[in-house]
Amino acid sequence: MDIARKLTYLRTQKGCSQEDIADELGVSRQTISKWELGNAVPDTAKIVDLSNFYNVSTDYLLKDEYDGEAFGGIDRIAIRFMNSAKTMNSMSNELVEIAKDGLINAEEKKRLKEMCDLLDQIKASVDELRNIVED
Repeated sequence: MDIARKLTYLRTQKGCSQEDIADELGVSRQTISKWELGNAVPDTAKIVDLSNFYNVSTDYLLKDEYDGEAFGGIDRIAIRFMNSAKTMNSMSNELVEIAKDGLINAEEKKRLKEMCDLLDQIKASVDELRNIVED
């Protein structure tokens, strides 16, 4: 498992949003999103911060090897979907609130971008499931 997947997995296991992690580490939410999508890799200092925050070793974060029993394919995907289902319900309610006045202010625009990032992560889970089914 690569670092991007591990970071997404660890965050969802901890029940945190990307914003929560960003605040904890002193980076932007977009930085967390880039790490989780595999578009960027945390620097050494942030790897140490992440290992301390998630209570895992830096080796675990950096090495592609992982314990298949603990972090196996379908189990990990199922956990992500369970967490996503809760989030989707709250996102639906939030979208209704945003749409009420027919206008999108700056704060609502920021939240919509966060929702799009989350939907990208859910799509990645769907793609993983599709790969398992097609194998």
